[in-house]
Amino acid sequence: MTEPITLLIADDHPVVREGLAAMFNRRPDLRTVAEAANGVEAVRLALELRPNVILMDLNMPELGGVDAITQIRAVWPEARVVVMTTFDGDEDIFRALQAGARAYLLKDTPRDEIVDTVRIVYAGGKRIPEEIATRLADRMLAEPLTERERDVLRLIVAGRSNKEIGSELNIAEGTVKVHVNSLLGKLGVQDRTQAVTEALRRGLVHLE
Repeated sequence: MTEPITLLIADDHPVVREGLAAMFNRRPDLRTVAEAANGVEAVRLALELRPNVILMDLNMPELGGVDAITQIRAVWPEARVVVMTTFDGDEDIFRALQAGARAYLLKDTPRDEIVDTVRIVYAGGKRIPEEIATRLADRMLAEPLTERERDVLRLIVAGRSNKEIGSELNIAEGTVKVHVNSLLGKLGVQDRTQAVTEALRRGLVHLE
């Protein structure tokens, strides 16, 4: 009998981990060998056990999913990762695939599709659903924000004024206004409120 495909499930919600593990273990060709509740644990278990496929959430404590994927693949470039998350912003998708994920699924994906994706990735393939691919294309066409613009945007989302942003980033208030105007243009919005909405929609910033 062929050896089953071994799986590591990394998600900070026990119910999600247990549900996925039970679903996989009902298939004779799949076997869950470990579960991780945070990103640090995911990296340790992945490198220790070398499972055939890793299912990785993006929003996890201690170390986020993208950073966990990056750390795993820095040591083990052949690692095959399927991202499974609630995050559907184009920036989230871009960063996860850039880190080396081979598939990107949302948590409301039908069970059979999740199982099929694991098998496809194990066989060396990739899977990006059409709606995810469309968002990724939007991200590729968008003009990227500079690192400083991202800093300013995060503080706008946190409710800081231009004066407070300038003080926190140690730059002049006039410079903050320049960055704000630039990022508004790149996001295609008219004001700070719209910028917050767009930043959250695209996954440029996440509320803690």
